[in-house]
Amino acid sequence: METQRKLVHTGLIPIRWGDMDAYGHVNNTVFFRFMEQCRVEYLEKLGYKVAPQGTAPVIINASCTFLAQLNYPGTVEIAMYFGAPGRSSIPSSYEIRVQGDDTLYATGESKIVWMDVATGKSVPIPDELRAELS
Repeated sequence: METQRKLVHTGLIPIRWGDMDAYGHVNNTVFFRFMEQCRVEYLEKLGYKVAPQGTAPVIINASCTFLAQLNYPGTVEIAMYFGAPGRSSIPSSYEIRVQGDDTLYATGESKIVWMDVATGKSVPIPDELRAELS
């Protein structure tokens, strides 16, 4: 059974020459940066700063399945989806393509948890974000 998810943001990021590795393709660690940048853009657009104060979103796990090699030049298009939120966490998933190309290059997932930065303990997701996802 596939969980329900909602497209919440699409980010565009140019592939840089320096993103490639000795094998001549975008290094696997860069895919995590693509997903991170998309996630931060979306949360900041909603007014949630990723900052070490108050309450903030943190990632407690992340994964990526690499399906095809990415190469310079190009612009990646990252589609970010949110699943049903829990008390303090939201599952997110990602699809990475090259702009203008329907090929799915990678998929990813991460779990976002809202945390009280001072205590390191989870706190409820902000009501405004919960309403945005409904």
